[in-house]
Amino acid sequence: MEEQGPQVVSRVGALLRTLGECEPDGASTTVIARLSGLARPTVHRLLTSLVGEGLAERSSETGRWFLGPELYLLGTMAAERYDVTDLARQTVALLAKETGESAFFSARRGDQTVCLLREDGSFPLRSHVLYEGIRLPLGVASAGLVILAHRSDREIDGFFERVDLTTAWGVSHSESAVRGRIAETRTTGFAVNPGLLVEGSWGIGAAVFDRHGSPEWALSLTGVESRFRPDRLPGLGARLLDQAHALSRLLA
Repeated sequence: MEEQGPQVVSRVGALLRTLGECEPDGASTTVIARLSGLARPTVHRLLTSLVGEGLAERSSETGRWFLGPELYLLGTMAAERYDVTDLARQTVALLAKETGESAFFSARRGDQTVCLLREDGSFPLRSHVLYEGIRLPLGVASAGLVILAHRSDREIDGFFERVDLTTAWGVSHSESAVRGRIAETRTTGFAVNPGLLVEGSWGIGAAVFDRHGSPEWALSLTGVESRFRPDRLPGLGARLLDQAHALSRLLA
């Protein structure tokens, strides 16, 4: 049975996002099939077609797939409308300098966040859970949690109808557990991830809003647990909120 147009578009989108997550090392057909959740023959057929359009590329030596050169050209043209990293870069650098922690700027993409910027602070022990380009579901990590917490109750209900975090992320990301952290985030204004992704690696995040008041981005800090003790968390949260509010005004 021939694939329908919307289904093909959805699958191509999943493949391109998967390729992006595998950059710069690329990945085999088998790995891409596993990560994207698509059948291996489907992955090979679609990627071969994308090569013809310049949207994917395959190494003749290793057989690994990569994002194609046409995506770079399209990206540079889209950057004029969508690239906000230049405006956020100074804020991220300032947070890293003032706190000594690793600072990040992430954007919402559907039910996920993607990390756009990272700046390491002066403290020698760092968390390497987050890096530029990584995608995580909303509700996972402090950036995704704070964005989800600032969306409407109806949107949050819809998210949990679509997404099951427990299967991939464990019982600490059950719906009831995440909803509990959402309630805490709404009280303080900032989200805290107490080592739920990697033991001993903590994070704290604040939402950044667009001109319509929608939480589309987040600033966050990550570091080792000893740097996020209870007496320091309120100060880190307040600093994040100040910078998030300032960046929201700038982006608006």
